Amino acid sequence: MIANMLADETTIERVVREVIAQLRGGVAAPTTTTPRDGSLGVFRSVDDAVAAANAAYEQLRTRTLEERGRAIQQIRRIVIEQADELGRAELEETKIGRLEHKIEKLKIIGERIPGIEFLRSEAASGDHGLTVTEYGPFGVIGVVTPVTHSLPTLAANAINMIAAGNTLVVNPHPSGARIACEGVRRFNDAIRREIGIDNLICVIEQPTLESAQAIFDHRGIRLLCVTGGPGVARAALGSRKRAIPRSS
Repeated sequence: MIANMLADETTIERVVREVIAQLRGGVAAPTTTTPRDGSLGVFRSVDDAVAAANAAYEQLRTRTLEERGRAIQQIRRIVIEQADELGRAELEETKIGRLEHKIEKLKIIGERIPGIEFLRSEAASGDHGLTVTEYGPFGVIGVVTPVTHSLPTLAANAINMIAAGNTLVVNPHPSGARIACEGVRRFNDAIRREIGIDNLICVIEQPTLESAQAIFDHRGIRLLCVTGGPGVARAALGSRKRAIPRSS
């Protein structure tokens, strides 16, 4: 119901312009189809991306585990159903790897990456009472993805992290930024339609070393998860934040 209430702002703007033009007896000026900054999670500014991810996190934390499952199911569906198209687009941009491998990676991520089914409470009792362990989210996670498998890494991180109740701000490798942004737009659009929350995944449109460092240093980021070479791992570990480096 919430998703049905979220009309596309570009469509609303076009309709309003046409009505005004008709009332004035003129013709409506053409509207641009270029996505605005922040449209479906794609941002130019790290500050704006973190702010949007924080706002999305505040919404997500009030939702049920079942709704998280529905959100990540949209990511799974897209990377499986659109694997050929997205895999081809990534190979054309990065010029790394083989097409069949790009496609297979996306399908495997959609089928096998852990989701909400791994969030299980644990209880232990003994002479001194009962201990219950439940897992909670960090908040907004800063993510760096590699050029070798830009969208697969992003999608895998998103499934894990959203399932656990977090949101993401992603700094992709510059040579894989276009496919990362396209994937984020598709994921966010489907998630918004499914559970009514936008910007669960935010991505920097033109990533640089400076934007990565800004994410590492940002007060709104609670955890870092970086995939790449030794340089990016050292930079993340040099931050005062808790960091999880992974080799690409």
